[in-house]
Amino acid sequence: MAAYLGMDEVFRALADPSRRLLLDSLNTRNGQTLRELCSGLEMTRQSVSKHLAILEAANLVTTVRRGREKLHYLNAAPINEISERWITRYEQERVRALADLKRALEEDGTVDKPSFVYTTYIQTTPERLWQALTEPAFTERYWGATFQTDWKAGSTMIWDQFGVTIADPEQVVLESEPYRRLSYSWHTFTPELAESLNVTEEARESIAAEQRSKVTFDIEPLGDLVKLTVVHDDLGSVVASMVSQGWPRILSNLKTLLETGETLPANPEAPVPVVLGLTTRADDNK
Repeated sequence: MAAYLGMDEVFRALADPSRRLLLDSLNTRNGQTLRELCSGLEMTRQSVSKHLAILEAANLVTTVRRGREKLHYLNAAPINEISERWITRYEQERVRALADLKRALEEDGTVDKPSFVYTTYIQTTPERLWQALTEPAFTERYWGATFQTDWKAGSTMIWDQFGVTIADPEQVVLESEPYRRLSYSWHTFTPELAESLNVTEEARESIAAEQRSKVTFDIEPLGDLVKLTVVHDDLGSVVASMVSQGWPRILSNLKTLLETGETLPANPEAPVPVVLGLTTRADDNK
């Protein structure tokens, strides 16, 4: 792969109605096998396979192996790339359909399979990407978070985010293969974090009642590029809603930082709690 997957491939892939049907099917129920996709569409297995290959080549569909099964997921990266880099050059009305598609692709799927899968291609090296995922000088810039840990499997992690230190013995590094794979459990939603985000106690308790999720970063070198696949597993419905909106922005920011040395402009959208779909104390007072 000599260059980053261009937008021409994305638009050509979206131009075919059969491929749009496949995306619609995955948008309705993400994480389907080839057999499941064939059963819901009036297409032969061979046709579905060919269309999926084109969608994968355009990076609109990404796959995850679970045992013997190959699960197919919508990948919002190309649509998010268009939105983040070019959408502000045009009037909103002229790109409303594209924005609607972007939102549709970022909908989370079922919770009994990986709820969030995102693949992006970055012009960097595995070593530099590993630095960006682990070193505070990088994570603070594109994420606004830093981690206190030695990045060894089994080590605990302390998160610092939104001016809050989040410590919990269940926040641990699960896998650590430098330049190849990194996995860790997600942070606890502490009362202090909820307070900093102005989130109600009821919303925080809903989050606390869900199982602890985990995130995995798979790094694959491809010539001058690195393929980064992020899988966020074991998501409850509330946290799934939060990360499905947060990850695309974080990963676009990461890609932009590594490729240009700068981060994206500040997000002009709603404050963090609203973006995450949470109820704030201000909402209670309306």
